[in-house]
Amino acid sequence: MRGPIAPPQVPLAASRAEVFADLVQDSVERLERRWPQLADIDFLVLEVPRLEGRGDQVTWADDAVPLGGIIPARDGRRARVVVYRRPVEIRTKGRDERAALVHEVVVEQVAELLGLTPETVDPRYGED
Repeated sequence: MRGPIAPPQVPLAASRAEVFADLVQDSVERLERRWPQLADIDFLVLEVPRLEGRGDQVTWADDAVPLGGIIPARDGRRARVVVYRRPVEIRTKGRDERAALVHEVVVEQVAELLGLTPETVDPRYGED
């Protein structure tokens, strides 16, 4: 048998990257109800974080692989929140656990960008 197993509109046909991007979008939509200014922020999914190199040493600032990050607005560009797909997937087992961690990462990054605590951004933060 050749061709796709399921038609494109069926969730089975969605790639892991597409499913992950949907989790990020779901999280953003939950937060936008409370924080309409999030419409002015771009949310991105990248596979893995880039290493920052200084000569021979290439590391992350705290030697842990980040799950997300922010890029503040500048030079006419909108602020961006980035969620790193592979590090999040490695730390989770199922869809529900992955959705919870994605939401936690999005909340933390939005809080940092807005200068708020994660509990202010989402009162249910940390309840899982």
